[in-house]
Amino acid sequence: MGLNGARGETAAMLAGAERRLCLTLGALAEIETALGLESVGALAERMRALSGRDLMAVLAALLRGGGERELAAGLERAEIDPRAAAEAVARAFAASA
Repeated sequence: MGLNGARGETAAMLAGAERRLCLTLGALAEIETALGLESVGALAERMRALSGRDLMAVLAALLRGGGERELAAGLERAEIDPRAAAEAVARAFAASA
């Protein structure tokens, strides 16, 4: 899988395949809305203690940002290790910095 590092793309093994994640502006807005946040500063604080539901919302937004719309749409039915999901989210945010 060719990743565009300048764009902040990262990859993770999720649901049995390598998946592309990216923190786009659209993904960021989606995350803020899903978590009921008013600012990026509030997001930084919230990321320290995500619930399982929050983690799924953030992961879905990052997958959509990376073009993985099918998995994002069916995330609640996919077999994904919670630790792998959390690590993927952390890598996606680190790649965007």
